[in-house]
Amino acid sequence: MTKFSDLALDPRVLQAISEAGYETPTPIQAQAIPHALAGRDVLGIAQTGTGKTASFTLPMITLLGQGRARARMPRSLVLAPTRELAAQVAENFDVYAKHTKLTKALLIGGVSFGEQDKLIDRGVDVLIATPGRLLDHFERGKLLLTGVQIMVVDEADRMLDMGFIPDIERIFSLTPFTRQTFFYSATMAPEIERITNTFLSAAVKIEVARQATTSTTIEQKLFQFTPTRKDKSFTEKRAVLRSLIRAEGEACTNAIIFCNRKMDVDVVAKSLKAHGFNAAPIHGDLEQSLRMKTLDAFRDGNLQLLVASDVAARGLDIPAVSHVFNFDLPSHPEDYVHRIGRTGRAGRQGKAFSIATPADGKYLSQIEALVKLEIPRGEVPEGALADVADRPDRPRLAESRGPRTRGPRGADRRERPVKPHDEMAPMEPIAAEPVVVAAEAEEAPAPRRDERRDDRRRDDRREGGRRDERSEAPRREDRREERKDDRGEERRREERRDRGSRDHDRGERVVGMGDHVPDFILRSFALKPAPDTAPDTDEAPETTEEASAE
Repeated sequence: MTKFSDLALDPRVLQAISEAGYETPTPIQAQAIPHALAGRDVLGIAQTGTGKTASFTLPMITLLGQGRARARMPRSLVLAPTRELAAQVAENFDVYAKHTKLTKALLIGGVSFGEQDKLIDRGVDVLIATPGRLLDHFERGKLLLTGVQIMVVDEADRMLDMGFIPDIERIFSLTPFTRQTFFYSATMAPEIERITNTFLSAAVKIEVARQATTSTTIEQKLFQFTPTRKDKSFTEKRAVLRSLIRAEGEACTNAIIFCNRKMDVDVVAKSLKAHGFNAAPIHGDLEQSLRMKTLDAFRDGNLQLLVASDVAARGLDIPAVSHVFNFDLPSHPEDYVHRIGRTGRAGRQGKAFSIATPADGKYLSQIEALVKLEIPRGEVPEGALADVADRPDRPRLAESRGPRTRGPRGADRRERPVKPHDEMAPMEPIAAEPVVVAAEAEEAPAPRRDERRDDRRRDDRREGGRRDERSEAPRREDRREERKDDRGEERRREERRDRGSRDHDRGERVVGMGDHVPDFILRSFALKPAPDTAPDTDEAPETTEEASAE
């Protein structure tokens, strides 16, 4: 049996491995490390939990033992799809390189650029980053990749599935062609392998287990149930999850619960805490500091249940996870392999339970076709839905609004519940108003302002002059407004008279021009009258009021 001491690793690395408690390498480590130390490109395919991170970290530390980093020019680069996986690689580097003088920098989102810039400016031997943050530093002129000797793409299929293909291609174009490249992943689809042929040169393909296989140390079970009603499926699934956790008892020391949607992660975690469980959520929308704090609490044993999205399905090394619960079956069958791979790691025994409804039949068939195994079925614990059935349901919104009916023009309408006649509030009588016939209204001239004022005075006298002091103020205001209107109307009449006299002096007005046109434009466009039709200028022009009087 091969031991780490049989591999040509740096003695300082071997000392760190021994202090970590490891003696025998895993199959992927035993096969990949010799080729990596020989300077060849490696394409590693192995199921999750087999030690892929150490298979490229150990030879990288050995190869970088000689040499010195320069400012802003890292000597090696490790790309990871998520912040958590990048942080985990950094932790492995700290463990295995603690007896060396190699430096590292972690470039992930959620951390200020200032601290990361200081590390890069001093020069680092190992740069661990997510693609987005790495390109951000490069575009800001803080980073050069021309000195990269070793480049690693961890969880390569996940990187490409998440849409990082353009970013990865650009990063590869920024690194030297003579670099050494490692590709590691748990699954490798044919189209992904075709893309890797562009990035790798004469790579050694190491496949220690059949693609998309699950570990034999994991006990898998599928719990199927039919919801009593479609809209209660989510509620009843939470009840089934709680019953499965309670049925495991003390055997469930800690567990990761996977959901497909981020909003479901929050709801499930809140529901578990409401029922007395020690649970917390983790997903991509949370702040990085909170995500790291939650993961640290789970690793330290202060948190029992970690409700997560697929951000925690890839690469996270938490060795002592006893259970994995798939609250939702993943839509991509490869994610099932990664999810249940969080348990049963490093030779330990683990359990992976999945909850499914009839609507998940398509996903279940794809998963079983991928792993080439029929997942054993389990029975839902008795009384799992008792607490849900005993709790009164809140009326649904559609029921509270009444049954749906079809209105005119195909519009959806709802019949609102009508109270009985005796429960209705009495209606106040409405004063009858005189109805004005439309024809008569058109013929009747509009009353003048003086007539309206006289009408109001007559109404006041008819009411007996009963007006309080509060009504006097509006009346005084109305009179002031009327006086202003009278003065304004008089000014407008005078302006029209003056304008008419000016227009007569200028000649005919140009059609289409308004009163706002400047005088010089009117003069320039004025038409000269013919000699025989010239107006008699001796006669005074008629004003508008005189014409109207005639």
